Amino acid sequence: MNLLFVADPLESFKIYKDTTFAMMREAQARGHQISACEPKDIMWQRGACVTAAVRNITLTGDPVHWFSAAQHQPGDRCQVLKYFDAVVMRKDPPFDSEFFYATHLLEQAEREGARVFNKPRALRDHPEKLAILEWPQFIGPTLVTREAQDIRRFHAEHQDIILKPLDGMGGTGIFRVRQDGLNLGAIIETLNQDGAQTVMVQKFLPAISEGDKRILVIGGQPVPYCLARIPQGGEVRGNLAVGGKGVAQPLSARDRAIAEAIGSVLAERGLLLMGLDVIGDSLTEINVTSPTCFQEIAEQTGFDVAAMFVTALEAAVAQPR
Repeated sequence: MNLLFVADPLESFKIYKDTTFAMMREAQARGHQISACEPKDIMWQRGACVTAAVRNITLTGDPVHWFSAAQHQPGDRCQVLKYFDAVVMRKDPPFDSEFFYATHLLEQAEREGARVFNKPRALRDHPEKLAILEWPQFIGPTLVTREAQDIRRFHAEHQDIILKPLDGMGGTGIFRVRQDGLNLGAIIETLNQDGAQTVMVQKFLPAISEGDKRILVIGGQPVPYCLARIPQGGEVRGNLAVGGKGVAQPLSARDRAIAEAIGSVLAERGLLLMGLDVIGDSLTEINVTSPTCFQEIAEQTGFDVAAMFVTALEAAVAQPR
């Protein structure tokens, strides 16, 4: 296959842990050709198809100079997206206006015949914080609102709460307010911007001490191991980006039940890969833009997550359009 990865700049990859790199490495090992571009490189003009200024790359095996490219600059070669066997959208959050526009360009490419994973419409339809609302049976007490009074009432009821912005990533902007309500007003003002921004509020789950579990689902099937991201040094957040410790462990019966129920539905909607975040027995987020943790799970368990993904990608491309 000829694969195009739409991602962040290749020069920014930390290949010792990067999931997109793991996908590329497995794809190349199977003989597939790899190209890469950034969302900013995608273009459409009337009378023509969606194109992208791409780099055709080869992985070198060198940990520093980890790829070589046939082009010195991405603009040296424009290619039509529909001529790739698959376009893999792996741009990291935030899901801002530019990400949104990129999904529309990729959807136009789909109309022209491109195969895009995850499906652009599915990326738009499943915002990572709000997608859990479809499965209330799996989540803990949760509130979504702009109103400060709603948040105060929720705190009065549950005493110990977590507040987070809907567009955050990597644990940014997350606050915990305990029973004493210390700084609740200031936190509300910071997050909801005097009612201009919607906030998610959830009851604090003590099971976070055992880790915020990232459960990967590929082609509707859960990876048999999750990565429990355990907070360190008094932190309430387990995200690896803020210093959480990642510990791979087998899925519990509850983890698997959540993953199978949600995965079967979302795979049908065009989400080949998703990452479910579960604390204790409660689902907290559904990550669809660029789920990670392939390498951490593989290194600790020996289970090759990238191989499972590329196998699923090959099967998806082989399906009739």
